[in-house]
Amino acid sequence: MPFMPMAGAVVFDLDGTLLDTLDDLADSANYALALFGYPTHPTPMYRHFVGNGVDRLIFRIVPEEGLVPEKFQAVKECYLDRYNAHALEKTRPYDGVIEALRVLKETGLHLCVVSNKPDNQTKLTASHFFGYELFDLVAGGGAYPLKPDPALTLHILASVETPAKDAIFVGDTGVDMQTAKNAQLSAIGVTWGFRDRDELTANGADYIADSPGELPDLIQEILRNKKEG
Repeated sequence: MPFMPMAGAVVFDLDGTLLDTLDDLADSANYALALFGYPTHPTPMYRHFVGNGVDRLIFRIVPEEGLVPEKFQAVKECYLDRYNAHALEKTRPYDGVIEALRVLKETGLHLCVVSNKPDNQTKLTASHFFGYELFDLVAGGGAYPLKPDPALTLHILASVETPAKDAIFVGDTGVDMQTAKNAQLSAIGVTWGFRDRDELTANGADYIADSPGELPDLIQEILRNKKEG
């Protein structure tokens, strides 16, 4: 179908939705664990460890003796330092993501990113792989509570002057779907990321996309139906 100019906004999660960051996240976390003599984890396990912010990541990967506040903080700082220095080594956009974003941008939609990754890392990776022309706003964790709290998402929408009824949230985890529901947005779950279809549907996904190329048509259809309904 032709892509018509549209008003509205699409809020994207970053890791597992736009960027495949798993290897760099796992490498940095395992580096920190090994440095402190703790067991490391296979990279695929990090699909279930990430998504809720740095503190939850460290809590999930360290053994019980690592939960002592001083040790916990030391591992966390080591992980952050390592990731800040190596976040761009293996990370790549998922195939078709950049093309889909360009199509959506051409329709006049506001495109934004909301991540639980620390704000500096969110801006670093998004700007490196997508430049500054595709997204109106990019924000990570820091000043606002982490997802699934809707505060940052609602702040972003207010900044681009878009009501929730004209906005869609796109993400790859149950946390993202919960965020959409808490902000009263339509939720698109994507299956190419870190979690599976069952998690997405169990947490309230309104729609499922199996490839980035499906997003432009799907988003246009959702927003058109909202206006007609």
